[in-house]
Amino acid sequence: MKFTKFGKALLMSALSAGVILCVTSCVRSYSVGYLYVTGTVTAQSSGDGIISGYSIDHNTGFLTPIRGLPVSSGGANPGRAVLISGSRFLYVLNQGVNAQGGATCTTANPCSGSNIEQFAIGGNGIITPQETFYTQGINPFRLVADTSGNYLLVLDHDSPDNTKCKLALGASATACGDITVFQINPTTGRLTLVVNAQVTSSNGSSLTYFPVPANPIDFVLSGGNVITLSGTPATGDSVFPYTYSASSGQLTLGQNSSQPLGAYQATAIVSASSVLYVLDNEPVTIPSGGSFTAGTYPSQLLPFTVGSNGALQAETGGAIPNATTVTNPIYIMVESKGKFLYVANQGSNVTGTNAQSGITGYFLTTSPSYQLSFLSPPTYGSGSGPQCLVEDPSDQFIYTANFADSTITGRAVDPNDGVLNPLKVASSYKLQGQANWCLVDGRTN
Repeated sequence: MKFTKFGKALLMSALSAGVILCVTSCVRSYSVGYLYVTGTVTAQSSGDGIISGYSIDHNTGFLTPIRGLPVSSGGANPGRAVLISGSRFLYVLNQGVNAQGGATCTTANPCSGSNIEQFAIGGNGIITPQETFYTQGINPFRLVADTSGNYLLVLDHDSPDNTKCKLALGASATACGDITVFQINPTTGRLTLVVNAQVTSSNGSSLTYFPVPANPIDFVLSGGNVITLSGTPATGDSVFPYTYSASSGQLTLGQNSSQPLGAYQATAIVSASSVLYVLDNEPVTIPSGGSFTAGTYPSQLLPFTVGSNGALQAETGGAIPNATTVTNPIYIMVESKGKFLYVANQGSNVTGTNAQSGITGYFLTTSPSYQLSFLSPPTYGSGSGPQCLVEDPSDQFIYTANFADSTITGRAVDPNDGVLNPLKVASSYKLQGQANWCLVDGRTN
């Protein structure tokens, strides 16, 4: 069979169009994981908060609401949440409400109704409530799970009995916070209280919690240590360590004194790329000759390594400045390849447009592992008052959940220079109620 030149041209055009159509249509779109956000909905008659959920599109990062969500968080004012690695259990910390029905929990105006709600994650990302558990202290506000998924630790701002503080912290301790430890049943996810085997009362009974210094701000599980960050602007910030046993969940005192940090407005302590960073919201002056332009910056990152008995050792070079246009750094995330580090900056966390909110980006060197330098540009937009920073399971996109404008912001990570670009389909998603925390699940079946 012979073709004319014109016929051959038509045939080649048809084949080319077919190849292009095949390539285009064969790029399969699928969910690479699920994003969950805890938040408050004041209009709910029950007073409970909610958990929203979205499937993450592998190709675009586009978020699609999970059918059947949002659901009740099981209590008021849900804050932090953790997903146990390798399991289908999600735990949400509901902080409760104060006497006036507000969400601000303080020592003078404590919250009631706090709890930990356990959820099971099923097919298509649907979550189902299982059981409710309670911490030993007052005003719980942070929780973490160890890497084995065997223990859950909760930081309570206030101890249930201040007369017991001196048993662990010394005779001068008249007030304290505490850590409640639970063992996680790998089959059912049920939580069982771990009692304090080291500290006992005068009657010989073991404490049901582990005292920490008063005014705790945050805590972190780093290797074989649990380190609590505490302090006030008037007295300065310090850290207090326990040695952590991964086999029993026990916290053991290596020393009963705190270590001053020389910081006065600390907001968080985060483990990232084998380094501990204390995030500090105060001006810091950086001299010339370093990786950053000399000048005064509004907030900073203080890098440390963990020494013997949990003592922090400051890295050479001192404070790392935050960008000048953002304030109140609250969280750090190192992207999966270990090349870039990102900081979520909450700003003033007020409703509406907040120019001080955003994400700071840094290059992260491997030697020394703590050395940072700004990306170009150094900052990227988020919603107002971001509460968290997470990377999707395919290592392409990052998301913030934003308190003050009730949104999720998504951005695509450039693998070459770390720049955070807007998603091609949609970069902002409206939430029901104000966001408090976010996390991702990479299991989609």
